[in-house]
Amino acid sequence: MKASKPVKGRHLGWSDADVRTRAYARFWRPHMAPLGEHARLALDAGPLAEPLMPPLSRANEIFCGAGVENGFALIADGGMRIAISTEMPDVTPAMIDWWFGWHSDSPERYKLWHPDAHVHAMWRKSPSSKTRGRDRYIGQTSIVDEFIGSSLLRLAISFVAPVAMGLTDTSLQDDTTATAVCAHSTLAGMPLKAGYLAHLVQARPGGSVMRSRFWIGGANVSPQYVLAAPLAVIARRELRATESDARALLVHCAQEMAHLATFLPGLYAEFRDVP
Repeated sequence: MKASKPVKGRHLGWSDADVRTRAYARFWRPHMAPLGEHARLALDAGPLAEPLMPPLSRANEIFCGAGVENGFALIADGGMRIAISTEMPDVTPAMIDWWFGWHSDSPERYKLWHPDAHVHAMWRKSPSSKTRGRDRYIGQTSIVDEFIGSSLLRLAISFVAPVAMGLTDTSLQDDTTATAVCAHSTLAGMPLKAGYLAHLVQARPGGSVMRSRFWIGGANVSPQYVLAAPLAVIARRELRATESDARALLVHCAQEMAHLATFLPGLYAEFRDVP
């Protein structure tokens, strides 16, 4: 992965002033639990056969459990696919929608999510403070600085409606039953879509399960405007995903989603109506 240059003043962690003054400071938990066994087993298994990891064109099959639950594959076209599932006790799909509309309002909110990797976040254009949940993040772009493994990346995460990525299950019409957070991403400042992600959250007794899927690089690289088409061709040919890249992204997602589940129910209960 191509690392970004650090921006002066941006850093991991909260300052002492943040701890003293942020209304949600009690949800700042800088010590994360060890990586879950399901993720460790996926890493131990190593790269999987490409057919076990459905392409983006078959994203809707996540609803019926197609493909592996936890693992990664390096694709012949130079891309990578990652799957990781997270049990989220006491978390509802509606809470996830609220979180994705709330966390990019300040770096400190974003850092709650992954204290060891999240550095900064901001909306490209701030959404209305009157909106909540899906209405607040779909159509918006979050610019984030985060470590994926040891690489500091500046990413633009552009959220889209699930149907734009082929997720059409009727359960998504009711956020007490399910939601799907979908986006395309790129290195900030580049005129290319580098890949896609989907976090499908389905309610079950006692909480929810989140199935996270990533389709990065290779055929997923596309120009954001016509003049960037030649650059996309070069990127698909030259920027091939490595096993290290895939492992780092799997670990990052497993960590941040498990950590989110530890504080989101309490945070949501207290701040769901606070801009």
